[in-house]
Amino acid sequence: MRPLERFRRGYGGGSLERGSSAVEFAIVAPLLFFLLFAIIDLCVLFWVNLTMQHAVREGARYAVTGQDDADPSVRNRQRHLAVVERIKDSSMGLYDRVQPRINGIGYGDPSKYTAGMFGAAGQIMVLRLDCVWPLMTPLVQPFFKDGKYTFSVAATMRNEAFP
Repeated sequence: MRPLERFRRGYGGGSLERGSSAVEFAIVAPLLFFLLFAIIDLCVLFWVNLTMQHAVREGARYAVTGQDDADPSVRNRQRHLAVVERIKDSSMGLYDRVQPRINGIGYGDPSKYTAGMFGAAGQIMVLRLDCVWPLMTPLVQPFFKDGKYTFSVAATMRNEAFP
């Protein structure tokens, strides 16, 4: 073996390349972690959206029956508070985090809960929930207005013939 070949190979079998993998990792790691956290953030967005859609559907299914037994108040039970409680129960704890605004379209004031917001027996009821979810990845936030994901979920059903 010639001395130049021995120098290129090195006595340790590649001493000229020692540390190159650490440098390559340092170059690629920020992009890798950005993609990883962006994917996780988007997956959480879809999960929150689907969970809230399920909660609104469950709330609408409860609302069409005209019941009020889910209202936590024992005295003076009210249907609209019972529907909101049913949505909270079905939202897996996300209800308060999404800063919801319930819209019972066509009935009552959409900015607050009202007794007539879910309609009477036989009427079509549209229950819409406007939600805001904060993003966790700072590099993804510029793609969304104010760094928050704003979405709406809705369910439409006809009220049953309740008394």
